[in-house]
Amino acid sequence: MLMKPFTKYNRILVAVDGSETSLHALQESFKLSAAWITVLSVAPAYQGDLRLVGAPNPQALMTEPCNTALGKAQEMADAAGVQIKTMCEMGEPHERIVDRAEVESRDLIVLGAKGLSFLERALLGSVTRRVIGYAQKDVLVVPPRSEVGWERILLATDASKPSEAAAARALDLAEAYGSELRVAAVVEFPVQFYGETPVTAEWRDMLQDYVAEVVTQAQSRNISATGLILEGTPYRAIADLAQREKINLIVMGSHGRTGLTRLLMGSVTERVIGHAPCPVLVVKGNEQ
Repeated sequence: MLMKPFTKYNRILVAVDGSETSLHALQESFKLSAAWITVLSVAPAYQGDLRLVGAPNPQALMTEPCNTALGKAQEMADAAGVQIKTMCEMGEPHERIVDRAEVESRDLIVLGAKGLSFLERALLGSVTRRVIGYAQKDVLVVPPRSEVGWERILLATDASKPSEAAAARALDLAEAYGSELRVAAVVEFPVQFYGETPVTAEWRDMLQDYVAEVVTQAQSRNISATGLILEGTPYRAIADLAQREKINLIVMGSHGRTGLTRLLMGSVTERVIGHAPCPVLVVKGNEQ
């Protein structure tokens, strides 16, 4: 497994829209970096002729909610003694967020999670989903009322290439913050199966070997680590474990997607975000 040098996130972009969830995510982001934080708010681009709006300054009208959100962000930063740079842009929110993170060489994008109702949990907010799908940077999604912490980190893995990048990041974070690390993989039994088959047994063995490898690497770096093999629906098993173990941060990989599949709901990562009781860090590997 390739381990890349990493300490902590230092260049952060936080997207806000004035909602309580986005401002809560901003508040939590103050715990992550002593460096400048870029706070971006995006006003949707008006598709018609601005001259027909009838306002003396139609562009100011369009960006007013954006500037209001940034004003609240600046007040929060001043109260916390944190330096931020605020920016208002017009366009598709996910495009502006992803592009700004690239232009400013941010190493982390922070978003608030709004999905609390059944429908919202099934359909992750479109902006969040698209940012995760298109961004080349790690993405931290912060649910309402959750707090960013480092005491207990859960690495959710499936032994894939994206999971290797997530494992490297989880190990580095656990070492940097002195965290306890849980390494978990889930064996999912298809509905038609009533017992373990040779295929699922082989899959379980492969996952056990991978989890054991990560735990060994953690222990070689003086990280307190425990490996677990869970059974059930992956996103539920992961979210339930996070709840039981009082996990502060879930770390997961993001599988590379192209075209329409970037926009389709259904991945384990996206479903975990919709149900997690704590922040979820989606790690991007080089193959993204």
